[in-house]
Amino acid sequence: MDASSIAFRLSRGGMDKTVIDPGNGVKPSESGVSAVEKGSAKRSRRGKGKRSGKPRNVSASPQLHDADSRSDSPPVGPTVGNAQPEAEPRKRKRRRRSRGQGGGQPQVAPTVATEKAEQTAPSAPASQGKRKARGGKRNQRGPQGRPLVPTHAPKPSARQNGAATPAHSPAASDQQSRFSARSQSYRDAAIDGGADMYAALDLGTNNCRLLIAQPTRPGQFRVVDAFSRIVRLGEGLVSTGKLSDEAMDRAVEALRVCASKLAGRSIRRMRLIATEACRQATNGEEFLKRVTRETGLDLEIISRETEARLAVSGCSSLVGREARSVVLFDIGGGSSEIAVIRVGENRSNRLANHITHWTSLPVGVVTLSERHGGRDVTPDVFAAMVGEVEGLLDGFQCPPIGEHVSQEDFHLIGTSGTVTTLAGVHLDLPRYDRRKVDGLWLSDVEVTAMQDKLLAWDFAGRAANACIGPDRADLVLAGCAILEAIRKRWPARRMRVADRGLREGLLTDMMADDGAWRRNRIRRAQTQGKLERKS
Repeated sequence: MDASSIAFRLSRGGMDKTVIDPGNGVKPSESGVSAVEKGSAKRSRRGKGKRSGKPRNVSASPQLHDADSRSDSPPVGPTVGNAQPEAEPRKRKRRRRSRGQGGGQPQVAPTVATEKAEQTAPSAPASQGKRKARGGKRNQRGPQGRPLVPTHAPKPSARQNGAATPAHSPAASDQQSRFSARSQSYRDAAIDGGADMYAALDLGTNNCRLLIAQPTRPGQFRVVDAFSRIVRLGEGLVSTGKLSDEAMDRAVEALRVCASKLAGRSIRRMRLIATEACRQATNGEEFLKRVTRETGLDLEIISRETEARLAVSGCSSLVGREARSVVLFDIGGGSSEIAVIRVGENRSNRLANHITHWTSLPVGVVTLSERHGGRDVTPDVFAAMVGEVEGLLDGFQCPPIGEHVSQEDFHLIGTSGTVTTLAGVHLDLPRYDRRKVDGLWLSDVEVTAMQDKLLAWDFAGRAANACIGPDRADLVLAGCAILEAIRKRWPARRMRVADRGLREGLLTDMMADDGAWRRNRIRRAQTQGKLERKS
């Protein structure tokens, strides 16, 4: 028996019963494939089928040497002493490989996220690293334990998308950017939450308005809460000279709402004012005492000059840097304030310091409509309204705008319900939207067209408009008459609409006098420093 026959018999574990022919090689046994070969073929066929999905050809001869050649072990030696110790380790290695390659789950190429997780933890086993990577992807949480995906808008998982999202993909970068932006918003909210609150209340002839705000950037503030209601406190004031019981009851009811809003806030400073109706009424002081008893609010009656300055302060941000002269008017319910502003080279932070002339006309939308009628306004009635206001303006001693001022350097600013109503009708809004109206520019032609349009409507048509409504349908044309008289006195190519007024002026002056913006800037810097040290 030669060496090849010995090696072949040893590789079979000494259990093969095949016949060795030195001339012709190995001959199969009489029963065909031996029991050992049958078991080996079954194991190989089972493992191969799981690896490639194709059944192994059993009719072919056993590829024992081919399996050995695929392994990294050295070939079998020619001697018997060296062959027997190597046979068993080779079988164990072959079985370990078959278990690893022929497992129940098909092997999938690792994703980038998995490779990154394995790189970050090289000391852990490979299987443990993959489990951590898969667990981190399922949880979708960042380094601080916060979810990377917002809870209100969950993103589809990798299985829903059909593929896993790599860590460096645009989707992952977008998630990280949203996480950073949300963290910054939390910081801003914490900073703004420490800012002081200021409140301003304006009880006018027609409206009761409240505004609660916090200072933000210099000269600006953020509205926390607001309230507005039409009370018509000056109803019947022209004929009787005093406030009616019904009007006072409506005003007290609205002021109770304002008192409840103020009681629920920590207000640093507040200013509560009353204007023309309480100034003219003989029972104005008595009414304010009743307000204090029933609501706890202490209102003060301001002068016409203070009212004009507050209107200018509230609209200071709407005056462009290129403007050299501005005429600002506030058409109220019982009076109309007009201020002429001339801005030179040295512009002050407070626009009210640039007022050169001002006046307060003892006429408003409520008083004018009561004298001339506001429901059925004909062109003749409208002309009579304009003539009355023009007569009042003739007594205002103010030099005209100089010839050296061009039309580009001069414009009007209107802050009243009349002007904002014209802007809403011009924009054809389905409902009034302050964000679209405040700061809007209207040309002289557009203002004229809107006035003619309102004059052509009857009372029902004006009441049906969403920007006017039944509460203002009998007042809007009286306001247009006051606006027409102002436009004749100071012609301008354009007018800017301001949905703001005395409340904004009160807040601006209180915050400036109290140093709110300077204090808020210091608080922001301190809070930012604490957050940076924590991070």
